[in-house]
Parts: sequence; C-alpha cells; structure tokens
Amino acid sequence: MGDVENRGNIELRDDRAAGRLEAVADGEVVGRIEYFVLDSPARALVPVHTIVEPAHEGKGIAGSLARELYAIAEREGVPVAPLCPYVVRWAERHPAEAPAADPGLLRAAKEWLVTHPGRF
Repeated sequence: MGDVENRGNIELRDDRAAGRLEAVADGEVVGRIEYFVLDSPARALVPVHTIVEPAHEGKGIAGSLARELYAIAEREGVPVAPLCPYVVRWAERHPAEAPAADPGLLRAAKEWLVTHPGRF
C-alpha cells in the first residue's frame, strides 16, 4: 500500500501496485482514480478514469482525488499526463496545483494505452 492522506472523513489511499488512488469512507471505497505509471520517454503518472460511486457524488470526492494525485506527483518529482477527461478539466481549473502536461508525454501515454489493451 502506498501513501495515505486523510481529508475529513474521507481517507485517500494510493494503491500503486493496483494503479488506484482510492477515496475510502467508513471502510468502503467510494471513489477512485485509475492510473498507470509511464516510464518512457520520462516517468509520469497517467490518470485514465475517475469514478465516484453514485451515492457519494457531489461531495467533492473526485476533486480531492485529482488534487491528491497531483500532490503525489509533486512529492515524487514527476509530472502528470492526464488522459481522464475529469482530471483534464480539473487541471484546467487549478493551474497553480496542476502544471500543464507535456504534449510528448501525453502522446506517449496514449500510445501506451493502445499497446496495453484491456488494462483499462
């Protein structure tokens, strides 16, 4: 298990091995960002999907997950190359927290997805 961050009654948990940043409330996973780590041409975190369980929508969980993903990337000194539409929109609204992705890394991330069908 990776990093754990507590935000109010929501615990954010990075399960790097599974490629999931999870939001947990009362022991239940209520939201997650599914991502992978791109190693070439440079190391980057690549979020692919953001999912929040319907009963927990509208509580800011997706935004907390996106913010934490960028915070993890900053702590690790790596960029984020978002392919998830939600994370792309979140990053556009929070440029101070979410530096713009390098176009070359975005292309490499998209190519990785094509060469790893069924992963997401």
